[in-house]
Amino acid sequence: MLETSNNNELPPIPTKRYFSIGEVSELCDVKPHVLRYWEQEFPSLKPVKRRGNRRYYQRQDVILIRQIRSLLYEQGYTIGGARIKLESKESQSDSQQSRLIMKQLRLELESLLQDLLH
Repeated sequence: MLETSNNNELPPIPTKRYFSIGEVSELCDVKPHVLRYWEQEFPSLKPVKRRGNRRYYQRQDVILIRQIRSLLYEQGYTIGGARIKLESKESQSDSQQSRLIMKQLRLELESLLQDLLH
């Protein structure tokens, strides 16, 4: 498990379509049981469930989990406060969300470039 204190120190999200709960746990530095709990508390967090009720998260789920983690662990929000904050973010313009996605993509591309150069 990664010992990090903010989202800038979290590893880049790999270019995959689906992630297991274990992978998301490591990508977001959050234990699997916490992820399962957050699914109950945050209606917008809905991973796909397949055989044997296994969870498969998509890229937007990982980004949302990182946002939840930041609100709770770094900004000091309660679960209820974080839920309200995220709901108000959803009602804001898409430009903020687009900027976050572009920032994440830029970080991933820079990481890939570094890998290719080494």
